[in-house]
Amino acid sequence: MMSSEHQTHGWLRQLLVILLKLCLTFAGPLRPLNGTECTAKGPASYILVFTGHWSPQAFPKQYPLFRPPAQWSKLIAVSHNRHFRLWEEGAQASAGVQIFAEFGLTVELMKAAKEARKRRAVGTMYRTAGIPNGIGHSSTELLMLPRSSLLSLMVKMIPSPDWFVGVNSLNLCEGSQWKHEVTIDLYPYDAGTDSGFTFSSPNFHTRPPENITEITSQMPNHPANSFYYPRLEKLPPIASLRITRQSRSADRQAPMSNHILPNSISPQRFSVTPLDCEVSLWSSWGLCLGPCSRGGVRHRTRYILLRPANAGTPCPELEEQAECVPHSCMNLQ
Repeated sequence: MMSSEHQTHGWLRQLLVILLKLCLTFAGPLRPLNGTECTAKGPASYILVFTGHWSPQAFPKQYPLFRPPAQWSKLIAVSHNRHFRLWEEGAQASAGVQIFAEFGLTVELMKAAKEARKRRAVGTMYRTAGIPNGIGHSSTELLMLPRSSLLSLMVKMIPSPDWFVGVNSLNLCEGSQWKHEVTIDLYPYDAGTDSGFTFSSPNFHTRPPENITEITSQMPNHPANSFYYPRLEKLPPIASLRITRQSRSADRQAPMSNHILPNSISPQRFSVTPLDCEVSLWSSWGLCLGPCSRGGVRHRTRYILLRPANAGTPCPELEEQAECVPHSCMNLQ
């Protein structure tokens, strides 16, 4: 009897071990980002400065000048641990990310972050004012805690179908040390929820939704896309982020204005992107004018779709003529 009970207990123990291993393996899609957790002994204070470089010199194609002009939405940032994701490249956008990427509204994103904070997955949420131009900056102070040393943020491009810039789970802590400064160039992302190709495209929902992807100079591979620059290997950064740790001081520093760059931060020198001329297809040949035997000619035309900029390839000839063929002649009386 005792032998049977021991065998049963041993079998149950093995089963529990197997189940525990399976639970640890499939506990969720989230994994440690660096293999180590932050072991810093205290919090760290940072100044975050977001700078937009969305200029007509760097991005001349279809640059939005009005209704509305190029600008940036409010910035939303979240400090968190590895059990939370604000957004992630290669994954589908959450409802909150979709609403923010399409309309610039933060309500659903903040609601999801507040729910995660109840589970201690999120530390603090931050928002800054929007930037009314493509070139400008916004800033905020961050207080990072060891238990939530990751930072994620998003800023929507306005106007755009569902395009944004951001960072996903940036770790400001290395082992037991907080990083002193981090600078990141930012590039546009497509949330995968709207199929518009241009900055001012009307709403056209993507069904089914696609994954979040980075927009490059050649992807989407379509000439109508506002970021399609086939001559470039890589787009210039459309924005940048600088996060600087603040030294502890008894004197509280004055809060930073959202639109005045601190003295320690100088704006980048803007890139100049060449934009080649684009023309339509040739029209059909017109009727021939004049007697065919005495140099009658016919014409065809095309028109400019996109004017060149920044030393791009100039436009070719827009009109062409050719000698008439006899059966196409039209005698003028």
